[in-house]
Amino acid sequence: MNVLARAFHARARSQWRSREWTLNGMRRALDEIIARFPVYRTYVGDAGAAPEDRRYIDWAVAQAKKHWSGADRSIFDYIHGVLTGDLAARGTGFNRAAVLRLAMKFQQLTGPVMAKGAEDTAFYRYARLIALNEVGGDPRRFGLSVAAFHHSCEARAKRFPQAMLASTTHDTKRGEDARARLALLSEIPREWETHLARWARFNRRRRGEIDGEPALDRNDEYFFYQTVVGAWPPELSAAAVDAVAQFAERVAATMIKMLREAKERSSWSNPNLDYEAVVARFAAGALDAARPNPFLRDLELFLARLARPSAVNSLAQTLIKLTAPGVPDTYQGAELWDFSMVDPDNRRPVDWARRAQLLAALEPLAGGAPVSPAAFAELAAQGRDGREKFFLIRRVLALRAAAPMLFAAGAYLPLATQGRFADRLCAFARLAEGRAAVTVAPRLVADLYRDGQAIDWGDTTVALPSEPSDLASSAGSSWRDALAGRPLDLPANPAPAATLLAPF
Repeated sequence: MNVLARAFHARARSQWRSREWTLNGMRRALDEIIARFPVYRTYVGDAGAAPEDRRYIDWAVAQAKKHWSGADRSIFDYIHGVLTGDLAARGTGFNRAAVLRLAMKFQQLTGPVMAKGAEDTAFYRYARLIALNEVGGDPRRFGLSVAAFHHSCEARAKRFPQAMLASTTHDTKRGEDARARLALLSEIPREWETHLARWARFNRRRRGEIDGEPALDRNDEYFFYQTVVGAWPPELSAAAVDAVAQFAERVAATMIKMLREAKERSSWSNPNLDYEAVVARFAAGALDAARPNPFLRDLELFLARLARPSAVNSLAQTLIKLTAPGVPDTYQGAELWDFSMVDPDNRRPVDWARRAQLLAALEPLAGGAPVSPAAFAELAAQGRDGREKFFLIRRVLALRAAAPMLFAAGAYLPLATQGRFADRLCAFARLAEGRAAVTVAPRLVADLYRDGQAIDWGDTTVALPSEPSDLASSAGSSWRDALAGRPLDLPANPAPAATLLAPF
């Protein structure tokens, strides 16, 4: 900030009209603008500011002006002129190249400030639903409507067809499948609230004290419960004392990182070791499987309730990533379920030997070979190890390899759904060279799975593409289930969702 302020101040002093501003005033004005910048950065270059860049700059400068306590606000007009490149216009006396260089130096700083302020501070304080507290996300925004999602994909297909589609990276706050499981909580708020009240009662004596006062902050406790629900491995049993203890150590490490990043009760520069010890003891006690623990018993029942909807949520997310406009990226280890927590937890060594064994076991189902209903049932029955996800990735990548232009440059077509559960499906097609690939993914399924029963889609239908004419026929003979590897017998179009989704 000091370097940037000096550069802006020196450039201002090169003209008599802008010589009166002090270095401290320049620093304060830049502070105000950067603190209110609504995006990571703009992309002003040699051509100046694009309309989108200008909109963000205008907003940030206007907000900074509104909160300025000084008498002279003209300094903001000067900074605005630099950031947009307008100050480089002919007749101003300012060197164009120097002004644009200043704008680009400003852009180098706003990104790190946004990352530290939002991702590495606010995201650890604001725990309403931590699935939303993700890199590039906005915790105030509970997803998109299907229509808005389609609009976004259509724009992406036209503007950025080869941009990356990543659902997990080395830098995400939690694994993609942990996020998908936590998202289910927004569908069952009353059930979630009931369990929370029960868990708080079970763990009341574990909250500890500091100087005779209750120690554990309730917001931190709420963060703990969400972390455990999101990260609990599907194969982990509460009866496995040693394995649960290892999981508890990982959770405690994540909680300590949360405290230090939030910078409210502790921080990296000034650790509050007493409070951190309280949090670590709470995590260890709440996850103690060596003795009777009603919290763990109730947690296991709740996770069993979420198991199938969570898997479907994850598989839907994976399928959409693999077929929507863009280039899908699978982070190391995320071929199977990824319920990891924030780094360094998500950078643990990957068990490649286990993945090689599963890949070999799935080889008879690879490529486009037919898959029987019994094989699908076995995939689901053994789904705790993530083989369903592995199978899905393997199948869709084979389809992409067989029809590269369809996914690399194919048009995006939203598909209409009708019937009782029309709002519970996201359906679209990719079209190219007279061919189509249709994606049908369930959404908001938590209340559709009851007592272990499969979803009854009833009269719900999906309107398949019928133009060009060779994409579909009234008899449906031209359609094939790419996951089951079989022709689809569709009596009509729109097609029954129950028929499309029955095998997998």
